[in-house]
Amino acid sequence: MRLKLAVFDVDGTLSDSQAHIHGAMSLAFATAGLPAPSLAQVLEIVGLSLPLAVARLAPDLPPEERSQIVECYKHSYFTQRAAQPAPLYPGAAEMLARLGARPDWLMGVATGKSRRGLTHLLGHYGLAGHFVTTQVADDHPSKPHPAMLLAALAETGVAATDAVMIGDTTYDMEMGRNAGLRTIAVSWGYHPVAALLAAGADRLVTDFTALEAALDDLMGGA
Repeated sequence: MRLKLAVFDVDGTLSDSQAHIHGAMSLAFATAGLPAPSLAQVLEIVGLSLPLAVARLAPDLPPEERSQIVECYKHSYFTQRAAQPAPLYPGAAEMLARLGARPDWLMGVATGKSRRGLTHLLGHYGLAGHFVTTQVADDHPSKPHPAMLLAALAETGVAATDAVMIGDTTYDMEMGRNAGLRTIAVSWGYHPVAALLAAGADRLVTDFTALEAALDDLMGGA
């Protein structure tokens, strides 16, 4: 049996965290005495590591002021998350359970979230047991650098040709290509479909049922 690896982004792919992210970023900028970025601006940087995301949103700020925004964002996001984690997209948990029950697939995560944030989200929804490898922004350069995916391949022993990256941003598609993986873009996340296709997505799906079918079509059966 040929073993394959499906690596999932989290924010915008499995969970709809835009309200948490925008709220925390708005408060962080306001605390620094700066105008809050728009929701559209924030969604453009979802998926990047937090320091790089803040640098994209405020490129003219001195590094020490950007660091203060980063720390304020972390505090605000964790406060929101403690009250109520971001919701999963409808069908996400069921899809993970179905794919996790198949002997020919392993599952992993590659996310711009922190280890603390990912652990809290997966634990809250009882999803941690599905993933054999979890790669986070704490341990790697920001997407689209391929380090997270290369680490996932090394941990699982799966070849790049037998792995696929699933995400909602151009950073996910570019990271997958940089690591030599196939890529599947989801339409319900934070980057426009046209941008995902331009970034080289091998497949575009509009729901989790179509995602399962695309995995088998793209990667072949058992």
